[in-house]
Amino acid sequence: MARRSNARFGNADYGIWYRFAAVLVKPVTNALARTDWRGWEHLPEKGGFIAAVNHNSVIDPVFYAHWQYNSGRPPRILGKSSLFSLPFIGFMLRKTGQIPVFRESTDAAEAFRAAIDAVNGGQCVQFYPEGTLTRDPDLWPMTGKSGAARVALMTGAPVIPVAHWGAHEIIPPYGRGGKGKYFLFPRHTVTVAAGPAVDLDKYRGQELTAQVLRDATEEIMAAITAVLEGIRGEQAPAERYDMRKAARQRAAAAAAGNGRTATEDATVKEEER
Repeated sequence: MARRSNARFGNADYGIWYRFAAVLVKPVTNALARTDWRGWEHLPEKGGFIAAVNHNSVIDPVFYAHWQYNSGRPPRILGKSSLFSLPFIGFMLRKTGQIPVFRESTDAAEAFRAAIDAVNGGQCVQFYPEGTLTRDPDLWPMTGKSGAARVALMTGAPVIPVAHWGAHEIIPPYGRGGKGKYFLFPRHTVTVAAGPAVDLDKYRGQELTAQVLRDATEEIMAAITAVLEGIRGEQAPAERYDMRKAARQRAAAAAAGNGRTATEDATVKEEER
């Protein structure tokens, strides 16, 4: 399909810096991989929206940003606060209006408020709902966190499911090829695709209880998974990988091997600290 013009960037208060970042980043992504961009027709032409994206390589954000830039709607990406402290990278993240996420701190709510303000201001805000790289053995999306659903239901903004595939072949995720391994050759294809907006109408106007947020989040994760199924040409497992459930199972198995219950094992570990 024809690519949209990104001339509207001139209307954004960080447009100049975005253009500069694009000059730096696009040659890198084009050198690293063949890019297959799909689904821009699903993005709103105007108004705020949320892009909910799967995550299976540390280099995903670079390819996503390239895809989203070329769509004509510049993204504001939620990223780990530690990235904003890196020389030059942190400078560029701030200048292009990206949003730092301060995990497990008193500043954690700042990212949430910034995301709401950006969406209400007509911007695209990108979430990785899984919160980290997927731990699913076959790299399917895991269970998600509720941030994207909460912002969507509080603002009324549409959620566009987006899926990456291929960047994991360049920089593998945890446990896939070893830490610090890079595979630049042969040149891989990285696909980024969007699907139709997630239907959250039945949750809008409801009290944002834990159950409502869980259900809406699962709708979002199911939509992302459907887009990824289309890219991969295969069906995802019926049960979504759950990091917390897997951790409990490992703890229980370890405790059983020690002849203790999981609770007893946790108590012993606490006493050993």
